[in-house]
Amino acid sequence: MSTTTPAADAEIGKRTLRRVARRLLPLLILLYFVNYLDRVNIGFAGPNGMNAELGMTATVFGLASGIFFIGYLLLEVPSNLALHRFGARIWITRILVTWGIIATAMAFVPNATTLIVLRFLLGVAEAGFFPGIILYLTYWFPAEQRARAVALFMTAVPVSVAVGSVVSSLLIRAGDGLLGASGWRIMFFAEGVPAILLGVLTFFALTDRPGQATWLRPDEREWLSTKLEEEARATERGGHWPLRRALTSPRILALAFVYFGVTYGLYALSFFLPTIVAGFEQQFGTKLSVLERGFVTAIPYVVAAVAMVFWGRRADTATTTRGRAWFVAAPALLGGLAIPIALYLSNPWLAMGAVTLCAVGVCGALAPFWALPAQFLTGAAAAGGIALVNSLGNLSGFGAPYITGALADLTGSQRAGLWVVGGCMVAAAAVVVLVGARIAKERNSPAVDPVP
Repeated sequence: MSTTTPAADAEIGKRTLRRVARRLLPLLILLYFVNYLDRVNIGFAGPNGMNAELGMTATVFGLASGIFFIGYLLLEVPSNLALHRFGARIWITRILVTWGIIATAMAFVPNATTLIVLRFLLGVAEAGFFPGIILYLTYWFPAEQRARAVALFMTAVPVSVAVGSVVSSLLIRAGDGLLGASGWRIMFFAEGVPAILLGVLTFFALTDRPGQATWLRPDEREWLSTKLEEEARATERGGHWPLRRALTSPRILALAFVYFGVTYGLYALSFFLPTIVAGFEQQFGTKLSVLERGFVTAIPYVVAAVAMVFWGRRADTATTTRGRAWFVAAPALLGGLAIPIALYLSNPWLAMGAVTLCAVGVCGALAPFWALPAQFLTGAAAAGGIALVNSLGNLSGFGAPYITGALADLTGSQRAGLWVVGGCMVAAAAVVVLVGARIAKERNSPAVDPVP
């Protein structure tokens, strides 16, 4: 038991969490940056030569983009349970190396069928990475710091699209004709190799648990271990959730639906925003180079990255589970209302403004969302439950590009697909409020919390 005064204990806590954040978050952000870029860079390849070279329609492109998530779904829960058992250092290293090899191989695809197969295998290789990191953050950050830690980690999503859109565009333009290859092939190769190198770095740099952190002082290790153990006991007092319950509970399915709705908007934007921007040339009579398209595509995500960090900090001020749920619902509702409007606006700047609001809404909802499962899950149940929510929710990664592409082929416009995006996000906002109220009731927490 600690013999320090409350003031000294608080000072140790601040010092410890600063040290943990500086040590872990930059590496984790970098890993997720590369992870997300390798997942969505097909969105930049498609309209910049790949679709034409491989003879892909919008529907086939949507299938190639989305089939990643079928492989992802199949191994998500087993992978996260393996991480819980063997430790993040070994398992994240395995994930990085295998996905890097497959992502690099995409540079050599001879046809659309091979591309679809490799996209499926890429999902198999990456399964467990994201929920594994979310689980890993619960090993290092107490509840009152968790949403902002997740927000900082997940800035890799908008940053990877913002920076990645420019980098991918530069690689496509500069690499076109290099060694006789198309620019999009050079991009796949150049963006796949870093995952392999980072896998080696991760093996030596990552620490599994606070008790093993030689880079923390003894009093810091004791404070953090004690704090997290106390939280785990408090969570279990609210009702113990064994693994089987976490994998079969309607509440987990409801959270998966919420995540599906939010990420439906994310993936629709990620895969089709470059195509939408390219369509501005016809709709508004403008002419953009490949690089200019990359810069325009980056704008919504730069704004979203700043908003995500701000909103994550605000979410940690919520004192009840119901309050945390509203921090998910409000931005999801904003994004759901904004996105269908984008393509009905007569001015390209207003259209990009609506798209930017959608990106802010999507990214703003993500970090507070991942603070919710930890309100009632610990241990193996947390590993399995978080993975199941992520895997089922990420079916949107298959549905969003495929449905959006199919509706574009059917109607000749992106509008119908974006109305589906808006409907999914609005439905997610409604369901998360109900789930938050249910969790709050179970934990006997106050029902009144300021609505942001």
